[in-house]
Amino acid sequence: MKRITCGLLVLASACAPRATPPATPTPAAAPRSAAAEVTAIADDYMARAVEESPELVTYLGLPGKSHGGLTDNSPEALAASDRREDEWAARLARVDSAAVGEGPERLTYGFLRQALESARQSRVCRGELWAVSQLTGWQTQYPFLASIQPVGTPELRDQALARFRQLPRFIDNETGRLRTGLAQGYSSPRLNVRRVIEQLDGLIAPAPAQSPFFAAAQRDSTPEFRRAWEALIASEINPALRRHRDFLRDEYLPAAREAIAVSTLPNGAECYRAQVRAFTTLELDPRQIHQTGLEQIARIDAEMLAIARRSFATSDVPALLTAFRTERRYGFQTRQEIIDFTTRAMDRARREMPKWFGRMPRADVVIEPYREFEEKSAPLGSYDAPAEDGSRPGIYHINTYEPEKQTRVGAESTAFHEAIPGHHLQLAIAQERKDAHPLTRFLGNSGFSEGWGLYAERLADEMGLFSSDLDRMGLLSNEALRAARMVVDPGMHVLGWTRQQAIDYMLAHTAETRGSIEDEVDRYIVWPGQATAYMVGSLEIMRLRDLARRELGPRFDIRVFHDKVLEDGTVTLPMLREKIQRWVTQARQPR
Repeated sequence: MKRITCGLLVLASACAPRATPPATPTPAAAPRSAAAEVTAIADDYMARAVEESPELVTYLGLPGKSHGGLTDNSPEALAASDRREDEWAARLARVDSAAVGEGPERLTYGFLRQALESARQSRVCRGELWAVSQLTGWQTQYPFLASIQPVGTPELRDQALARFRQLPRFIDNETGRLRTGLAQGYSSPRLNVRRVIEQLDGLIAPAPAQSPFFAAAQRDSTPEFRRAWEALIASEINPALRRHRDFLRDEYLPAAREAIAVSTLPNGAECYRAQVRAFTTLELDPRQIHQTGLEQIARIDAEMLAIARRSFATSDVPALLTAFRTERRYGFQTRQEIIDFTTRAMDRARREMPKWFGRMPRADVVIEPYREFEEKSAPLGSYDAPAEDGSRPGIYHINTYEPEKQTRVGAESTAFHEAIPGHHLQLAIAQERKDAHPLTRFLGNSGFSEGWGLYAERLADEMGLFSSDLDRMGLLSNEALRAARMVVDPGMHVLGWTRQQAIDYMLAHTAETRGSIEDEVDRYIVWPGQATAYMVGSLEIMRLRDLARRELGPRFDIRVFHDKVLEDGTVTLPMLREKIQRWVTQARQPR
C-alpha cells in the first residue's frame, strides 16, 4: 500500500461528538468469531486501500464510486498509513488462527498476514525517499490513468478535472520527498534518473492537445470539457512536469548515487531481503537464490543444445543466440507485423484453453501497443486486468518500437505469459470470484502471479501453441531470462556484480537484444528483488504439479489441477503448497 497511498479518511464515529452516557448500561456486543474478525480486518484494509489510492477505483473499474480522487503522497499520509498497518497487524495477531476454520476466511487470513508482515519489513527500505523509476514511477502511471479515465457525462467530466487538478500537488510532493531522501542518504541510481528525465521530456514536448494526458478529453466530444482539459495541461500539469524535470536534471542527478546496489543505501542488505520476501512470499537467502538460478541456467542450456542440434544444425548455442538477436531473418519488419503475429498466437491459445482448464474467464483480452512516449523504455509486453464493472477487457500491451531491431524469438512465449494462458486467466478468474473477499480478488503478490505467468509459458508448449522450434527456443530464452534474473539480481544488489557483468551474463544465455537486456538490467537495479519471483513461483507450481501427478496417478486431471491453482486468486506460495497437498490427500481417499 505504500506506493498506492492517498488521503486520510476520518471515520464518522471517530470525529462525532461524544454522546451523554445512557442512564442504564447497554449490553456489550458479542465478541466476533475468529472468522468474522478476519473479515472485519480485511474489509477495513480494502476500504483503506481504495481510500488511500482512489486511482484503484478506475484501475479496477469498481462500480458506484467516484473517479475524482488522487493519492495523497504527503509525509503525514504515509505516516498515517503505517500506523493503520500496525493496528491491523496487532488485531490479526490476536486472532486464533486455528479457530478461523477452512472457509474463505482462511484465505483472507493468510493473505493479510503476508501483506502486513511484508509491509512492515519493507519500511526499512524507505522507498518513498528514492522513488525515481522508469518502470513503476508516477510519470508512467498517470498518463495511463488519463487514457482510461471515465468521461462522457457532466458528473464524470467534473470528477476527471477534479482528479487531475490535484496532479501538480502530487508532483511537487514527490519533489519534496526526493529532497528529503537526498538529505538522509537515499537516492535512485543515476542511470535510472536519466531514463526518467527522458520520459518527462517526452511528456512535456507535445502540444497540450497531443499530450498523453489529453487522452481523457479525446474520448469526450464536449467542446467546453476539451478546452478545459487542454488549459489544465498547459497551465498546471505541464508546468509541474517541467519543475520536476528541472529538479531531477539540475539538482537530483548530480547528487544521485553511482552505485547500483541497494545494499549501498542505509540498511540496504536488510532492505533486499525484505523485498525478496514481499515479492516471493518466502524467506530466501540471496545466495540461495543466486545458486538456484545457476542450476536452472544449466538445465535450460542443455535443452537449448538439444534443439540447436535438431533444428539448426549446430552445437554452438551462444552463436545461435547471437544470430537470433542480430540477423534480420529472425526479426520483424513492421509494427503491424508484430501485432498480427501476436494476434495469431492468442487465437490459437483461445481455441486450446478448454482442453486444459475447466474454469475460464468471462472477460476477453485485447492487444494494444504501448504509447509512444513510453515505448522506448517499456518491456516487450505487460498485462492490465479487466475492469470489475465490465467496461474494459484485459489488455495485453506489446512493444512495437523499432520493429526491425526486435527478434521474433520469444514473442510468442511472452504473449502466452502475459495473456493466455498466463496473467489473463489468473487475474480475470481471480476478479470474477464474486463470493470471495475483494482483498483476494484484486490484490496479490509476484511469487504467485509471475510464477503462474512463467509456468504458463512452459504449459503453452504442452498445449501445442508454439509455431516452430524457433519459437520453442524463445520459450527457453524466456526461461533463461527468468533464471538469469535469479543470478544477476542478488548478484548486483548483494554480491558485488556490476551492471556490465549482469548484461554480459544475460546476453550469453538468452536471445534478448542488447537494448532489451539493458532495459531489463536497469529495471532490476531500480526494483530490487521483484525479478527473482518469476522462477521461484514457477518452480513451486511445477513441483506441486509433479507431486499431484505422482501421487494421484491415473486420477490426475490437468484441468482440475489448474482450477485448483487458480480458484482462490493470488495466494501466497506457502498457502498454495498447503492447498495442493490437502487436495492430493483428499483425492487419494477411496471413493
